[in-house]
Amino acid sequence: MWSDLDDEIIGGDLTAALAYATAAGGAVVTPVAPVGLRDREAGTVGFTTSLGFGRKLDRISENPRVALAYHAREHGFADAPRFVLVQGTASYDSTPDRAFLEQTVRPASIRFVGPPPTGIFWDRWLSAYYGDRVVVTVKVERVVSWPDLQCAGEPTVLGTPLSAEQPGSQAPPGKGTAPRVDVARVARRLSKLQNILLAYIGADGFPLVAPVRVGAVEANGIELAGRLPGGGRRAGLLAHRYEPKLIGLETRQYTGWLQDSLYAPHTEKGFRAPANKTVLLLANGFMARRGLKQARALGRV
Repeated sequence: MWSDLDDEIIGGDLTAALAYATAAGGAVVTPVAPVGLRDREAGTVGFTTSLGFGRKLDRISENPRVALAYHAREHGFADAPRFVLVQGTASYDSTPDRAFLEQTVRPASIRFVGPPPTGIFWDRWLSAYYGDRVVVTVKVERVVSWPDLQCAGEPTVLGTPLSAEQPGSQAPPGKGTAPRVDVARVARRLSKLQNILLAYIGADGFPLVAPVRVGAVEANGIELAGRLPGGGRRAGLLAHRYEPKLIGLETRQYTGWLQDSLYAPHTEKGFRAPANKTVLLLANGFMARRGLKQARALGRV
């Protein structure tokens, strides 16, 4: 399904950007840890997440068409300046095979982020985070790749051909298209982060993800530059940075309205984790426990 060069990147990147559809026809894009999971023979790629962080799993269950953008080479094992976009249909098992997690996922994770701490306290505290992890498997529909990280020029497409049509404009939201969060603040936060990606739904229903650059700030939005679709549509924006082994990272996620090259943010969320492994693991354990409790209440588990 994909070349040796693309396989090196899929198998070597420390992070990837997952894009999935919203019920309103927009897209959310969020960083995930692929830890090299893929099977060329079966035509699948994957990533891990926790049942405690179940919002993305709910969305995937509702609409399994997703995209994974392998867009950054920092602190991983691949070094070719190549942008690889994988589109396909995702699925997961809320009660995964524990042997597979221990024999395949755990060694893969240790390769990228190092071994987890052990002991009476850590085993209990991280049980929700490590013990309740699931693998999301994406059956690949196509692989689109560019020989540079800014997606310049024409891509190489393997699998189902890309639609020749650009996605049509969407109906504007009932609450209007104007920004709903402070535009100048969003622009400041974006400018501090290294990787900025835009996601929207393509003509065939699969998300598309492209790197963008931040330009002028206006009262009604932020100018973006990159491979942008024309017209108006709901779109997601992700800006993030991360340190070796993901010890120290910052993420900003937005949903909003894209009109040609002008992006009006509607929602904002994000977090910053210090470059301290102990603090990071304490926070991961707390968030996973809280999320897992909510998942059980909602019947996800």
